[in-house]
Amino acid sequence: MAADYNTARFRRAFSLIVDVVIPARDEILSLPLVLADLPRELVRDVIVVDNGSTDGTGAEAASRGCVVVVEPRRGYGSACLAGLAQLASRRPPPDLVAFLDADHSDHADELPRLLAPLVSGRADFVVGSRALGTSEPGALLPQQRFGNALAAFLIRRLYGVTVTDLGPFRVIRWDALSRLGMSDRDYGFTAEMQVKALKAGLRYAEVPVSYRRRAGKSKIAGTLRGTVGAGVKILYTIFRYA
Repeated sequence: MAADYNTARFRRAFSLIVDVVIPARDEILSLPLVLADLPRELVRDVIVVDNGSTDGTGAEAASRGCVVVVEPRRGYGSACLAGLAQLASRRPPPDLVAFLDADHSDHADELPRLLAPLVSGRADFVVGSRALGTSEPGALLPQQRFGNALAAFLIRRLYGVTVTDLGPFRVIRWDALSRLGMSDRDYGFTAEMQVKALKAGLRYAEVPVSYRRRAGKSKIAGTLRGTVGAGVKILYTIFRYA
């Protein structure tokens, strides 16, 4: 599902500053593909957080014009928080912050789809829903589908907002994100953002996105320990803030 936007025209239509945060650990092969897909004319800075890579991911990102932040403490949330700390020092700060993975599973060229509800003023926080979109066969493992469906169901029941996915591809207003007090350093970061945003009354929207098989083995869904750890942490996070 390719983005149907003329990105140059879309960029001229608004003056919002968009920065992108990409957590990355040992993604030297897939990261260049992500950056090639990303509509850079819509983006001021791409913040790649090198989360303990040993394969030269950080150097590769720097060679492609990204701002590289080194966060040796491993964990998805740790990487995202390090990226946000970098953005907090920017002058001016961004208006919108996008998050996507470095493994080329997200279709970075679909960023305009996520930006559109924010640009039009209809939303403060947009999540790319793989459940509403199309996934390549094998892109979402059975445990991922089950975990996402369960988490989305619980959020709907506990928070009263229709949620279909906890996908990593998302965009949120910087001023709103800054007030959420994000703190989770590992698997619960995405769930924390969603439930805190809903409790804070942010206007929430989802748009369909495409999803492909990631390059290489998943560091979470690809292992039993990662799958169980992520599932427990996500459920804990959903109930914690209810």
